[in-house]
Amino acid sequence: MSFPKIGSLAPAWTLLNQRGEKVSLKDFRGEKNVVFYFYPKALTPGCTTQACGLRDVKKQLEKLDAVALGVSPDPVKKLQNFIEKKDLNFDLLSDEDHAIAEKYGVWGLKKFMGREFMGILRTTFIIGKDGKLKHVMDKVNTKTHHDDVLGILKTLE
Repeated sequence: MSFPKIGSLAPAWTLLNQRGEKVSLKDFRGEKNVVFYFYPKALTPGCTTQACGLRDVKKQLEKLDAVALGVSPDPVKKLQNFIEKKDLNFDLLSDEDHAIAEKYGVWGLKKFMGREFMGILRTTFIIGKDGKLKHVMDKVNTKTHHDDVLGILKTLE
């Protein structure tokens, strides 16, 4: 699988957020840049670090006309639990059948403790207000992810 091409329209999607409400990429067109990030599993150490980093820079994201949206194969109920436990201030989206992850080329073979399995490859897509893919971050450091995202967004201005 490969990622969508930078400069092309980002693949369309509609997913349920932590409240069970439909959220679509088209909802942000012409309004916001979208930090569309895929993470493997809610409430795990790396995913928590990454989410809390974005939570803490929400005001800076807003100044750059950007919104963060986290996507994982977790069910809606688990996403709500993640938001409440970590006081997250942005939507998390459920991709239980990993159809959107596959569209974006981030569902693949992983290795952990000698075991191989299919799962989310931690990746962030920066989508412009025009709906086009501006940047792909496939080497994500969970500790600096929020700063890296802000740096990329500043280059879009």
